[in-house]
Amino acid sequence: MSRSIRVLVAEDQSAVRAGLVLILRSAPDIEVVGEAADGEQAVALARELRPDLVLMDVQMPRLDGVAATRMVVEERLADVLVLTTFDLDEYVFGALRAGAAGFLLKNTEARDLISAVQTVAGGEGLIAPAVTRRLIAEFAAGPARGPAADPTVLDTLTRREREVLSCLGEGLSNAGIAERLNMAEATVKTHVSRLLGKLELRSRVQAAVLAQELGV
Repeated sequence: MSRSIRVLVAEDQSAVRAGLVLILRSAPDIEVVGEAADGEQAVALARELRPDLVLMDVQMPRLDGVAATRMVVEERLADVLVLTTFDLDEYVFGALRAGAAGFLLKNTEARDLISAVQTVAGGEGLIAPAVTRRLIAEFAAGPARGPAADPTVLDTLTRREREVLSCLGEGLSNAGIAERLNMAEATVKTHVSRLLGKLELRSRVQAAVLAQELGV
């Protein structure tokens, strides 16, 4: 029997948090190991419990979700799946820069929440294509939010890694990339891991945005 996905839920609104926990606990392969009501508590519990994934709201007291995400990712405590709405661009982009592995709309259906947690915990990173592609498009089309990407960073990639990066820019999953490039999913995962390391990126979402920025 496979091990359950250990999840920490960070959400300051108690009613919303209770609803998220209830939904997640309905999935046989997900275990909610902790609950946090603010960003500081989320980071502290992530250090203590070492969950597989933190479901992180962006708007929280004491320490916001963006700062908390950055700390969790930098300390390699867990993957972070961010709860967001698209009218809060500064939070979305901040979480992306901080290394969030995925983004989920707050009004998502229960089954999609469970699926997103399973997907991110499985290493996919990019979740619902409709969400991911909209995020990438808005980020790429928006005003500059930092130094422009340097095209020479791609010089370290092999031809195959560039092809995989291009697919990430389209929001494709590992399975989608495998089908597009006619290779095994395990091989895709290896290429993704290597290109993230070479480009010094924390997540597939960051790689997807870079692909968009550079027109790969």
